[in-house]
Amino acid sequence: MMRRPLAAACLVAVATSVQTRVVPRRAVAASSAAALLALPGAARAAVAAVDGDGSTVRPLPETGAFDVSRKEDISERIFGARDWPREPPWTARDFRRIDERDDATFYAADEPKFVYHVDAGAVAALTHYYAGALAPGADVLDLCSSWVSHYPAKLRLGRVAGVGMNAKELAANARLTDRVVRDLNADPTLPFPDASFDAVTLVVSVDYLTRPVAVLREARRVLRPGGTIFISQSNRLFMTKAIAMWLSMGDEAHLELIGQYLDYAGFAPAAAFDISARGRGARDPMYVVTATAP
Repeated sequence: MMRRPLAAACLVAVATSVQTRVVPRRAVAASSAAALLALPGAARAAVAAVDGDGSTVRPLPETGAFDVSRKEDISERIFGARDWPREPPWTARDFRRIDERDDATFYAADEPKFVYHVDAGAVAALTHYYAGALAPGADVLDLCSSWVSHYPAKLRLGRVAGVGMNAKELAANARLTDRVVRDLNADPTLPFPDASFDAVTLVVSVDYLTRPVAVLREARRVLRPGGTIFISQSNRLFMTKAIAMWLSMGDEAHLELIGQYLDYAGFAPAAAFDISARGRGARDPMYVVTATAP
């Protein structure tokens, strides 16, 4: 069975600039809504500025040099014996969210969110990781795509298809050759033939998927045999749109959950890496869970 998180209550959302930071493994309230309401007034207002419908602020990335050499394989610690149930053990309750409004309302077409969802150190770490993980000329699918995909500027790729919620954000992403607006919670299918891509990326968004196994089965379908999916995750989020069980877990339990998703979607056993940047201003962790399509 999946190991229980160190804290069974929800995480705290702490406002930092125009983004939210989540402090993992700290029990502060009996429910997600209570945790949000328990924040001081100023912090709650800052969270609302990001979590609401109209955030269009593009924060400037922090300056400074980062050490992005870390690539620590933490698979054994995260996945252990992988003694998971034969069938997914979750219920509909696990995928509930504080804000159950239509996602098309939150990601309104006329209100793009041109924000960095992690700090500059985490962005630098992920871009550096992609430089060694994505092959030149590869055809790549970017799931839950936005105005930036974090691929290295000098890395020449083939087809780069982006599937996201907001047409204006996708239009602003210069790396994309194909753009598809789709709410994967409403329709988890992907409009691509089998074996279309060499790699799939999914950046700090798996926590919002209410049908993650269905989406990842589709990702496996559109990958070529031996192709790889890269699911990156930090500890920031739009709290009201993350699923309930995600809010009850810390960082390492999140990674194990992603590994379970991939297992039930038919991928080969997953690996997990800590690629967090070091240096002044690098505060957000960055992890990547990878798996290959059979």
